[in-house]
Amino acid sequence: MAAEEKTLKDLLSLGEGYLSRHAVPDARVACELLAACLFKCGRMELYRYADDVPSERLTDALRRGLRRVAGGEPVQYVLGQWDFRRLTLKVDRRALIPRPETEQLVDLVLKSPQAVNSEKPLVVDVGTGTGCIILSLAQELGKGVFVGVDKSAEALALARENAVLAGLEERVLFAESDGCGEFDPGSVDLLVSNPPYIPTRVVDGLARHIREHEPRMALDGGADGLDVYRALLLDAVMVLKTGGGVFLEIGDDQGSSIRDLLEEYGFTGIEIHKDHAGRDRFATGIQSV
Repeated sequence: MAAEEKTLKDLLSLGEGYLSRHAVPDARVACELLAACLFKCGRMELYRYADDVPSERLTDALRRGLRRVAGGEPVQYVLGQWDFRRLTLKVDRRALIPRPETEQLVDLVLKSPQAVNSEKPLVVDVGTGTGCIILSLAQELGKGVFVGVDKSAEALALARENAVLAGLEERVLFAESDGCGEFDPGSVDLLVSNPPYIPTRVVDGLARHIREHEPRMALDGGADGLDVYRALLLDAVMVLKTGGGVFLEIGDDQGSSIRDLLEEYGFTGIEIHKDHAGRDRFATGIQSV
């Protein structure tokens, strides 16, 4: 892909073909995202530059990005940032890339009676990763005390960086913890988590850009994918207030199993919610005692 005489439209076409030959999913989108980052514009605005001949510096930068993506690296890590709801977050190998589905989990929390009716709810995000969930809740809910916990010190460092980028470093506390059992009994109003839920045997069969680059501890949920849920709900029944809510992202085949676990731990008002694709994706319940 020589830079001479090639317009952006030419480079995008060549880049798409290059990524397709390397079996990169959504090759055109990945190529356009890289170009949009370099041109400092939205992906949908690239048409304005379609007939421009990019400088050698921009073309070389695009080529380097394409090589990284072709080598299996997620385009989000190459870009170094990713949008989640109203936030633009720093993303890298320290934490799982925020997915669009998780934005719906935030919606469920925001619309819950625990969020709407509490004057100053204590909101805890277990396995916070980039901080996308708890930072969004602090930004959009406004009122409350917001805490993100993670057992990965590296992920917490990234979450704190994102809090600074979002101007929320004074609003959100981050702490290193494997679970939420350290909170006072009956103190938490809202407990939210997108834990690792992929069965161990499945992790190695995930797409290359996921299994080789995103942290395994954020993916591997144990033999049946439910290990973290069991530990989390054991803590949840102690730390949630009576009437407090638990909000979980789940695997699309785990709805029945998660319902059973919530019932086993005494939760009521249990609901399994679908994502925009019509698949089971979230579970909610209310602390009954």
